[in-house]
Amino acid sequence: MESEYGRGFGEKNLRRMVQFAEVFPDEAIVVALIRELTWTHFLALLPLKDPLAREFYAEMCRIERWSVRALRQKIDGMLFERTALSKHGEDSIRRELDHLREGRMTPDLVFRDPYLLDFLGLTEAYSEKDLEAAILREMEGVLLELGSGFCFVARQKRMTVGQDDFYLDLLFYHRYLRRLIAVELKLESFRPAHTDQMELYLRWLDK
Repeated sequence: MESEYGRGFGEKNLRRMVQFAEVFPDEAIVVALIRELTWTHFLALLPLKDPLAREFYAEMCRIERWSVRALRQKIDGMLFERTALSKHGEDSIRRELDHLREGRMTPDLVFRDPYLLDFLGLTEAYSEKDLEAAILREMEGVLLELGSGFCFVARQKRMTVGQDDFYLDLLFYHRYLRRLIAVELKLESFRPAHTDQMELYLRWLDK
């Protein structure tokens, strides 16, 4: 084939082309993706077995303009599996992906569980203050892990309720959701009091 059609039409590439046609059968979706993604992007997506995960990575890659390296890092970091979206049923996931294609981002696409902050370089023994300081020191990496659209607003945001002052660890704003994002860092096991504390902060921010 290469001798007849030129370089790039060897057996290996032809197999990839066939695989591409099989895993991306929707021409309209391909046309939209091909404007933003390179062939190397598609090669990184082809090995994914779950078609919903593949569509998720393709659309997020298109919207957030990931490099091929960034796309591979997101796949290796199991980004899809860590989103709230992945916990839903297939029909719900497809609706969310349709919203994403229309440029609408929802909380299920934005938030992850868990977040991977290994790059902060913290040792086994550290406090919440150490975690907060490390996040601010490595803010660029943290924002990349949080995802596109997050903007840092404040640390130790003071909130006065009656005669008492409370301090929220970190406050972000999300441009696509158009919402403030409150982050309260806890290293201990979950307690009901944590929910009460966060609800107080959210009521204050809502006002």
